[in-house]
Amino acid sequence: MTGGEMHGFEIIGAVGIAMMFVFWLIFAAGFVVWLWALVDILRHEFSGNNKLIWLLVVISLPLLGVLLYWFIGREQKVSSDVHAPFSGHGEDNKEEER
Repeated sequence: MTGGEMHGFEIIGAVGIAMMFVFWLIFAAGFVVWLWALVDILRHEFSGNNKLIWLLVVISLPLLGVLLYWFIGREQKVSSDVHAPFSGHGEDNKEEER
């Protein structure tokens, strides 16, 4: 056996490590997308009980739930200006200026 060659279990070990790395990379990406969907649902308003329903769907069926939310749920958001309550123009600021 020469110095740079791999035989038998050494090849299986190297392939196994590469496959494990790919698996964890896919898992991490899926987890990030799942977490994004949960945060997006929690940050936005929905009509009726849609927020609760989408939370249950995404938590119960992670992969399918995220796909359904991506294609269907995002269109069900109630459009509103999310920055309006934090605009800084209110009665509290007038008292501070005095």
